[in-house]
Amino acid sequence: MKFRYVFPILVITFGLIALTPVEAEGRQGQTEQTEQKHEATEGHNEENEKEEFSAREFIFDHIGDSHQWHIFTMPDGHHVNLYLPVILYSKSSGFHIFSSKKLSHGNTHENFMLAEEGEYAGEITELDAEGNIKEDLPLDVSITRNVASMMFVAVLLLFLFIGLARSYRKTGVSAPKGIQGFLEPIVLFVRDDIALPNIGEEKYGRFMPYLLTVFFFILFNNLLGLIPVIPGGSNVTGNIAVTFTLAFFSMVMINVNGSKAYWKDIFNTPGVPWWLKFPIPLMPVVELIGVIAKPFALMIRLFANITAGHIVVLSLVALIFIFDSLAVAPLSIFMVIFMDILELLVAFIQAYVFTLLTALFVGLAVQEHH
Repeated sequence: MKFRYVFPILVITFGLIALTPVEAEGRQGQTEQTEQKHEATEGHNEENEKEEFSAREFIFDHIGDSHQWHIFTMPDGHHVNLYLPVILYSKSSGFHIFSSKKLSHGNTHENFMLAEEGEYAGEITELDAEGNIKEDLPLDVSITRNVASMMFVAVLLLFLFIGLARSYRKTGVSAPKGIQGFLEPIVLFVRDDIALPNIGEEKYGRFMPYLLTVFFFILFNNLLGLIPVIPGGSNVTGNIAVTFTLAFFSMVMINVNGSKAYWKDIFNTPGVPWWLKFPIPLMPVVELIGVIAKPFALMIRLFANITAGHIVVLSLVALIFIFDSLAVAPLSIFMVIFMDILELLVAFIQAYVFTLLTALFVGLAVQEHH
C-alpha cells in the first residue's frame, strides 16, 4: 500500500464540496417547524383543533439539506440544534459570515433572510431598503449539513488510510492488525474483483487511487446516512448534486484516459454504412450521447436507490403519526429495523456498483484494438 493511494481522497472530496450546489431546506428542518408551531399555539385554549400531520412535509424535510443539525429534544419540548455557518457573498455588501441561528424562525440578519415560500423557497435571499427580495441572489457557499458530513468523511478517510499506509511501512506484508485488518480485505476486493478484471493488469494501477476513493467515499456516506444522530443523518448520496459531481469526475476520468481507438470508434464507428457517418454525422452524435449517458446512469442509479430507501424508512415512521396511535408503533418499528438492515446491504451494493461500472467504462476507454 503506497501513500499515493490516500492523496486522491482529499482532491475528490473537496472537489465535491466546491462543485456541489448548496441546497438548503425551505423551512430549516422539521424540528424548527415543530418549534414554530409550538410557539404559535402557545397560550391558546386546549379546545383548539390539532394541526394535521403532513407526512410529505415530514419526509422531504428529513431527506433534504439544512443549515442546522438537530441533536435532540429536551423533555420540555425545547430543541437542541447545532447551527452551521452561513457564508454569503453579495454584490452590494461583500462577504458575510454568521451562524444560521440568526436566520432561524424567519428572522432577518444583515438584510438576509431564508425564504420559506414562493419563488425563492429554500434560498437565502437579500432584502432591499424597502424589505423586498432582490432579484440577484447572493452567492451561497454555506457549510450545510451535507457539506459538513462530506468534510467529516474526508477527514475520517484521510485518518484511516494514512494510518493504513503507516502500518504497512512498519509491518510490511505481515498479517494485518487492527484497522489494517479491517481495510485490507476491502482494498484487495476493489483491486482483484473490480479493477483487474475490467481494466487489465497493465493499466489498472493508475486508476486504483480514484476507484478506492470513490468506493469508500460512497460507502461511508451511505453508512452515516443510516445513523440518526450527529454526525450521521445526512442524505449525502441521496442528493442529486453530489451524485452528479461524482458522475462528472468519472466522466472526466473515462474520457481523458480514452485511447485513440476509443475516440476513433466514436467519430468513425466501424461496421456501419458510410451514409450513417457522412455527410450527416448520425452515428457520431449517437456515440457522443453515449459518452454522456454512461455517467448519467451512474448519477441516477445512486441517487434513486439511496433516496428511495430513506423515503421508505421515513414513511414507516410516519405511520405512527398518521394513525395517531401507539398500537401501530410495534409493527412500524419492526418494519423500520427490517428496512435498515436492507439499507445496510444497499449501502455496500451501491458503492460496489458505482465503482464497478466506473472501472468497466474506464476499461472500455483505455483498451487498444489488436
